[in-house]
Amino acid sequence: MAKKVVEEKKCTIRVACEAFRISENCYRYETKLSTENEQIADWLLRLTTTYRRWGFGLCFAYLRNVKGFEWNHKRVYRIYRELELNLRIKPRKRLKRDKPDALETPQSINEIWSMDFMSDSLTDGRKIRTFNLIDDYNREALGIEVDFSLPSPRVIRSLEQVIEWRGKPSCIRCDNGPEYASSELMSWAAAQDIRLLFIQPGKPTQNAYIERFNRTARHEWLDLHLFESIEQAQVLATQWMWSYNHERPHTALGGITPQMKLEAA
Repeated sequence: MAKKVVEEKKCTIRVACEAFRISENCYRYETKLSTENEQIADWLLRLTTTYRRWGFGLCFAYLRNVKGFEWNHKRVYRIYRELELNLRIKPRKRLKRDKPDALETPQSINEIWSMDFMSDSLTDGRKIRTFNLIDDYNREALGIEVDFSLPSPRVIRSLEQVIEWRGKPSCIRCDNGPEYASSELMSWAAAQDIRLLFIQPGKPTQNAYIERFNRTARHEWLDLHLFESIEQAQVLATQWMWSYNHERPHTALGGITPQMKLEAA
């Protein structure tokens, strides 16, 4: 505005500065940073294009420490923002889940059983499934059933076979699979006075005993054999289950086997 008055009204610089209440140094000031700002912007664009994962901190440290530029970080960051390089990628929205219930620890045999399914395949590529059942008290493997398909009637039959020699449990813990949530299995459990404990969706830690058993079965049985038939897989499963119960020490039981824990009880 002062420069415009000087040019149009032909007044002196001193009068114009007094009128607009600015100093003569301010009037005569000429910016000297425009070329440097362009250089900073060029460097920032090159760095963020070459190193797409670098943020402002890495870019400024590179310019200051590696290249030796003495630009102030406030100035560099101002240009960084003007170029809109500070816009972050929208993070993935996390699902809000309820706090999982605590894992119930049984105090006696046949108090809580756990059951779950696993999958594998034969040498010809056909998929097979295993139905695993354990007693949570002493981690004993009560049964492993192998077949191409294991619907609810097959699960009920396997449970009845185990109950004949082992006795009836008070509760059976399981996930929310369709075989377990079927009306047929729920009706059978109600008739047998057995409570089904369904874990919360997306909380496998609530079924930790059988999940840990599945891991052991995967590493020590399924991954060590190539199955050519259902019959062969069932025989190997029975042999491994006996070794697991009678010969394999269990760290969660203090280094003893499930059978020793059962005898002590």
